[in-house]
Amino acid sequence: MFLIPGDSPVGYRLPFESLPWTKPEDVAYSYDPDPFERRLSLPEKPERKRYLFSEPTFTDDAEPAADHAKPPEKGESAAWIARPALCIEPREGKLFVFMPPVQYLSDYLDLVAAIEDTAAYLKMPVLLEGYAPPSDPRIAVLKVTPDPGVIEVNVHPAASWDELVRTTTALYHLARQSRLGTEKFMLDGQHSGTGGGNHVVIGGATPDDSPFLRRPDLLRSLVGYWHNHPSLSYLLSGMFIGPTSQHPRVDEARTDSIYELEIAFDQIPDKGAPPVPPWLVDRVFRHLLTDLTGNTHRAEFCIDKLYSPESASSRLGLVELRAFEMPPHARMSLTQQLLVRALIAHFWRNPYRRKLVWWGTTLDDRFLLPHFVQLDWEDVVADLREAGYAFQKDWFAPHFEFRFPLIGSITRRGMRLELRHALEPWHVLGEETSGSTTVRNVDSSVERLQVKITGVTDSRYVVLCNGRRVPLHATGERGEWVAGVRYRAWQPPSCLHPNIPVHTPLVFDIVDTWSGRAIGGCEYHVTHPGGRAHETFPVNASEAESRRLARFRDIGHTPGIIAVPDEERNPEFPLTLDLRRMSQPRPTEAVKAASP
Repeated sequence: MFLIPGDSPVGYRLPFESLPWTKPEDVAYSYDPDPFERRLSLPEKPERKRYLFSEPTFTDDAEPAADHAKPPEKGESAAWIARPALCIEPREGKLFVFMPPVQYLSDYLDLVAAIEDTAAYLKMPVLLEGYAPPSDPRIAVLKVTPDPGVIEVNVHPAASWDELVRTTTALYHLARQSRLGTEKFMLDGQHSGTGGGNHVVIGGATPDDSPFLRRPDLLRSLVGYWHNHPSLSYLLSGMFIGPTSQHPRVDEARTDSIYELEIAFDQIPDKGAPPVPPWLVDRVFRHLLTDLTGNTHRAEFCIDKLYSPESASSRLGLVELRAFEMPPHARMSLTQQLLVRALIAHFWRNPYRRKLVWWGTTLDDRFLLPHFVQLDWEDVVADLREAGYAFQKDWFAPHFEFRFPLIGSITRRGMRLELRHALEPWHVLGEETSGSTTVRNVDSSVERLQVKITGVTDSRYVVLCNGRRVPLHATGERGEWVAGVRYRAWQPPSCLHPNIPVHTPLVFDIVDTWSGRAIGGCEYHVTHPGGRAHETFPVNASEAESRRLARFRDIGHTPGIIAVPDEERNPEFPLTLDLRRMSQPRPTEAVKAASP
């Protein structure tokens, strides 16, 4: 037999079509084991005798060779031929052993033990490749996979909080020793995550132990609570959010998704109800927890491996929470995981049954600003404290500063004007042809920041951005107002409204309406104000900080008399000033008189 030509490992190039013919009814098929099957403890590693290279002995009374040792006749079914094969290949100066697919974990481990004993006897190191062991809850598997731009590590399940702490801490420590980072700096110095997910997978050691199959109301509680508290969706996620992201919210897809979700919630039995079939929760939520295209994996709550009917490997009773990004420090990651554990424990005892909120455009107006995200997050912490879990809101202060970094602030006449980064969804654009392929770009050219001013006691002072009035909203605290500003940060050839130019630098003025003059102001530049083009990324945090500081200037304001424009308050987005929209001119008296 000759291998199929190529440079892949030998196990991928076996000429199975050259093997003797076998009747279809004689082929031994292997099937995935039932995930609900009770498994015995794994056997101990066998002790093997050292009989390698021993000379065989033959006697006249030896048993004749079996029939299956003879080559099959023409047209005869060779059912005894083994298709899976252990392949050994020297390649690139190393000896590779290609593992074949096996049905049972014990067989795989026995084969690995034989390879280890042989390699130890010959004092010859080998490298294993090929098929991974079959999925089995009796072994802990840690997988390291190269992904575009990141190294993905799938950590084995933790049976206790102490084990979870040890695993997470060791993972961060080993990554740092390998010169791998859990944070990065953009060209402009902005501190951000790596883009990789810090997804949390919840379940049991076996599907029988899964809390979501035993108590479907637990998943209903999590989905409902996450929906009513948008800060859980946005505070711990990455820069890519919105309906076309990797983890869209349920209400970011279809306009009627909340109505359909309420119907689904009514089908879930409450706590204390008789046991339900395990497939119920999958059938109820499968077509709701998806993205715009119906992809069940790209969802905030992914139930691909809960109880999908496609295969046994998908019926594991697992739920994946995907709206988490890899934080820069191990303790920040542990704080996120502790939050999830506490919410699960809380909803296990007290299911969540509040009515779902129809957020509408409020989701893209209010909860993309750090002020309202923080208020909502304080409600989450208060709920946990009331349930008996001693959470502190200060535990998540690093998450807020990392997610919503301070741009700069100025103080004039007892008033403090503060600018912070806010959230802005990235949307996938229409299909375009690039070279010989079809691509769909992501529009990240629009950014948003939060404007907060404190110390204002009356309507004498207003805030302008590039000469347009910022729609300030009272927060409820004395003299505190907040608003958001959307602007075009850069102008790529492919984006929404590509004809709209860049709006930066953003010039903010605190205007005294009594005198018609600005008493102070500041400037924010997306790039270096001196026009310096950074062709390389910052090498460390100090260089990144210097770039951030250079983009904010706490001096300068618009000189002379300023004609204060009317407030541009969009009823759909009342807290946001969108600089992409043209300002409406103040109507003349003649136009006012002619208006009905």
